Amino acid sequence: MNVDTRDLISITEASNKGVSRLVADAEEGRPQVLLRNSKAVAAVVNIDSIDRLQRIDELEDDLRLLSIALVRAAADSGRRFDLDDVLANAGIDPDSLDED
Repeated sequence: MNVDTRDLISITEASNKGVSRLVADAEEGRPQVLLRNSKAVAAVVNIDSIDRLQRIDELEDDLRLLSIALVRAAADSGRRFDLDDVLANAGIDPDSLDED
């Protein structure tokens, strides 16, 4: 989302403008970025922008999981080990694992 520098407004200016005007501008596709001490602290955007950001977050999570799965698949030799064999090689008695 591109924000026009004309849409950067101080909180004082936003207060003078009024909530109704801020919301109307956002509905028309003009997000309003609120500044406090020349630092962006909040934004008034339309609901479509929020929906889009949430979907992007979901896709980001999906891509992260996909990349992990692809790395694991690429590094998988196909070789599998039986738990009892691994424990025996480590010198661990499987019955001792049941103790609290």
